[in-house]
Amino acid sequence: MATKAYLLVETAVGKTREVADTLRGMENIETVDVVTGPYDIIAVISGEDMSVVGNVVTGNIHTVGGVVRTVTCVAVGG
Repeated sequence: MATKAYLLVETAVGKTREVADTLRGMENIETVDVVTGPYDIIAVISGEDMSVVGNVVTGNIHTVGGVVRTVTCVAVGG
């Protein structure tokens, strides 16, 4: 069963659009929305299992310039 997670992203000032565009080009990222509130971007990540989702976050997203902080919220059912 696939794993799905919501990623809340805080970006550096003036970097939100650039970060969003970068995330949109990444594998395993389903959607990327620029939002208002305490976070600047909400992205949906999906993968075969939790290790895939974790690798996307730590290996790909955390290395993007302009990403200050992330919170990963794993979906547990509907």
